[in-house]
Amino acid sequence: MRQQQPLLPDRGFYLGPMFRQAADRHGAAFVTLDRPLDVNPDLGVYLSYTVLADLVDELSGRLWEAGVRPSEEVVIHKSDNVDIVLLTCAVSRIGAVPALLAPALAGPVAGQLLERLHKPWLITDRAKLEGPLKDVELPTLVRRTLSVDDAPGAVPLEQYAGSKPPAPVRLHPREPSLITHSSGTTGVPKLAVHCPNTMWNRLVPQKAMGWPTRGEIAALHMSFVHSRFYHLLGVLLHFGSPLVLITHPEPASVGPLLTRHRPGIVETHPNTFVLWEELADAPGAPLSRVRSYGSTFDAIHPRTVRRLLDASKRRSPYLIQLYGQSETGPVAFQWFTRRSAARADGRRVGIGIPGFTRVRIADGSGGRARPGTPGPIEARTRGRILTYLGAREQYLRQLDGDWWQMGDMGYQSRLGALYLIDREIDQIDSVHSNLEVEDTLMSRLEELREVVIVRGADREPVPVVCVRGDVPLDMERWRKATDDLPAMAEPRQWRFEELPMTATWKVKRVEITRMLTEGTRT
Repeated sequence: MRQQQPLLPDRGFYLGPMFRQAADRHGAAFVTLDRPLDVNPDLGVYLSYTVLADLVDELSGRLWEAGVRPSEEVVIHKSDNVDIVLLTCAVSRIGAVPALLAPALAGPVAGQLLERLHKPWLITDRAKLEGPLKDVELPTLVRRTLSVDDAPGAVPLEQYAGSKPPAPVRLHPREPSLITHSSGTTGVPKLAVHCPNTMWNRLVPQKAMGWPTRGEIAALHMSFVHSRFYHLLGVLLHFGSPLVLITHPEPASVGPLLTRHRPGIVETHPNTFVLWEELADAPGAPLSRVRSYGSTFDAIHPRTVRRLLDASKRRSPYLIQLYGQSETGPVAFQWFTRRSAARADGRRVGIGIPGFTRVRIADGSGGRARPGTPGPIEARTRGRILTYLGAREQYLRQLDGDWWQMGDMGYQSRLGALYLIDREIDQIDSVHSNLEVEDTLMSRLEELREVVIVRGADREPVPVVCVRGDVPLDMERWRKATDDLPAMAEPRQWRFEELPMTATWKVKRVEITRMLTEGTRT
């Protein structure tokens, strides 16, 4: 008798066993940190796959002993460090659902997100409880608060040290297994619910992209609360890449670390890559062995791409750019080589991922716009999240049939290449593309650390600029650089640290407009 096939393919990406599976295959692979783990600082900064797999198992034992059970939500909101990753995997290992909140979230925002969850557990630390969460009514929002240190009013995880890890729990592939939040560039972030099956559909194409660099040393500085980090980690662990995990991105500390390890893979946020441009000619040539750069979360400036690729001494280095969002994962990709970067259009974000994603420009009547016609970007992907937790209606409003509305404006070429113009909410009538103007200015003025074109109080385009070293902007150079560009207000010079940012270093343009309009920053 023929065996009946399961109704749902048992295809899932599970975070819980990830380190143990990697340790069984590549246990000797090293992992270097730039600061000790908060959950076990005595381990130092020179670790291995096996050490981290053992720590994930041990942490899962502590959580089980504390009372955490399968399908319960466990919020991880603590100071930025790699142990966010280990706690996430430990929560997942026992079948609970990690909900990751960015370390930089303001207390009231974190409180609003906690309200949308179902009386979750909270893992945090003294810095959060005595800082941003001080005025949040945690007893009414969470089931129990656990701490990685000796925070008052919380149960220390150390109390359960030595507890025997339970057997791993494997959730159904379509059950919620991870909760992350959107960037929050336009307001309070939304809680995105992932499941193993949709995460698997994001992982497979990324494994294919990672095949050429399998086993190379990988240096990563990324948000530990973003789903992209876990997919990249899954790829690297699968291929046995030694890891350099970076928490602090300052070139002064990153340069010597990269010089010591000579990574073949480097991935970080686009704005961090701009900061790391100065590593291109730093002492010791820290980027000289890079074969592959990875950039996601936002489009990257062509100037930055050229500098990064020129810094490598490898024969054919390249940079892979992924375009997508938390709700979809990557939906388009492209790569730059030295030759293509020389003539790169920063607005071109690539093509859909064959077999996994499709992108289109909507024509407003349920169809696809003609090539070259600007319109809203939509994507169809098997990696789409299940829902927004506590905001199902908002999730449904993002759907156009089976297509997901990305919130960006763009156009496609006759061959299907996708070009990004701007976020819909950021468009200014007198400027075709803020992003295109920003790319042009970054290429013409090498001293710029960042430039952001936003709407001013009277809806005029206002350039907000950050100069390397915080020296005054040379207005004569500025006037020459902007002579053939759309008319703009006088530039406002800010320090880079003053720009409101998301966890992935995306600039919050709406917030800058609000600050300019209310006069809280000029």
